[in-house]
Amino acid sequence: MNVEIAQSESQLEDVFSVRKTVFVQEQNVPLEEEIDEHENQSTHFILYDGGSPAGAGRFRLLDGIGKVERICVLKSLRGKGAGRDIMQAIEHYASGCSISKLKLNAQTYAIPFYEGLGYKVVSEEFMDAGIPHRTMVKTIS
Repeated sequence: MNVEIAQSESQLEDVFSVRKTVFVQEQNVPLEEEIDEHENQSTHFILYDGGSPAGAGRFRLLDGIGKVERICVLKSLRGKGAGRDIMQAIEHYASGCSISKLKLNAQTYAIPFYEGLGYKVVSEEFMDAGIPHRTMVKTIS
């Protein structure tokens, strides 16, 4: 498995393909909510497994804080370190941009995963696209 920053049109298509599979098909998030107005201002990450797109995530700056979004992995690779690999790539990228604080909105079932990566819950539960979430933050070096 390797994670790359999506730089070509075909890599971006891979990003959106994985996101549509996970969020739209599996979790019933409306496509118009999943693909949003922030796509062009984001840095997109794609995880490949043997050359096939299998995970994705995006990063953008929001008021000087790094916002981690749209982290997803295809079912076949869940629990095998793919999500951790994506998060580490995003954190490495953010630290290279001199960003010291990251924020994300985690689906509540994924909170233990993010806690294992050092994120802390900082909000009450809220709904986003019909799915319960909580905001989490992490300071990186």
